[in-house]
Amino acid sequence: MSLATRLVRFAVAIAGAAALSACGVNSVPTAEEAAKAKWADVQAAFQERANLIPNLQEIVLSSAEQERQTLNDVIQARASATRPEVQISAEDLDDPAAVQRYQQAQNQLGSALSRLLVSVEQYPQLRSQENFGRFMTQLEGSENRIRVAIRDYNEAVRQYNTEIRTFPSIIAANIIYGADPLTPYEAVTPGAEVAPTLDMRPGNNGAAPAGANDNAPAPAPAATPAAAAN
Repeated sequence: MSLATRLVRFAVAIAGAAALSACGVNSVPTAEEAAKAKWADVQAAFQERANLIPNLQEIVLSSAEQERQTLNDVIQARASATRPEVQISAEDLDDPAAVQRYQQAQNQLGSALSRLLVSVEQYPQLRSQENFGRFMTQLEGSENRIRVAIRDYNEAVRQYNTEIRTFPSIIAANIIYGADPLTPYEAVTPGAEVAPTLDMRPGNNGAAPAGANDNAPAPAPAATPAAAAN
């Protein structure tokens, strides 16, 4: 084979590789893997919140016996949100139904946790506990990480979904990979993805959690011992 022939074949191979790259052969899987990595961050952030619940359980049980039922709701919601059939892998992100089941379980846990935190704020002796204050700091940090992880995941999904639907990457997405759009994380109800925090300032007993839906009705205050006696 002559040198000229080899050079021509090499040039053709380079041109073919460039053409394939331009058609999304590399960019489509790259965008998909980036979205899957961000989903792992979302799962880790929710797992961190779930890991905090047992600490809250011990604190509340020792300080506010009358809130046991609300605490039980949190415990049950945590169990539901962490059961294996609810968890989804990165390979299931193109299944909207699977993602929705995961979202609903996490939102139920967030809602139950919100109700408990609002109710236990009624008890000054609980708020003054060092352990409770430490838990609230940890929870606030956990919820901030959840918000950031969801935001980053949704941005990665947006980039991937745009990549597989636009020319020329749509060629590789349809012909080579058979790529399907990934499902963004969407709150079932507005603000449900924003986890509750307590306003611990004096005089704000019973205040709704920060970040809660402003249009939602305010929770009824817990009955005081004097009112219960009447």
